Amino acid sequence: MQDAKLFERISSDPDICHGKPCIKGTRIPIALIVSLIADGENVESITQDYPSISSDDIRAAMKYAAKLCEFEAYAI
Repeated sequence: MQDAKLFERISSDPDICHGKPCIKGTRIPIALIVSLIADGENVESITQDYPSISSDDIRAAMKYAAKLCEFEAYAI
């Protein structure tokens, strides 16, 4: 799936989760999905725990996070 199609799965609305990027049509923040993956959760367990999202949504979240890393530089 191309980046443009993946990014159609992401939305940011000031009235939903204070404008944090979420999976479109949900209140599931991208940061939550990325954190779950980083903690070792697999796609299947995430989609079971959050049935309103799909594996494509998870892939979109990861791609979104990767794109942010290209443009943002933070001192850790």
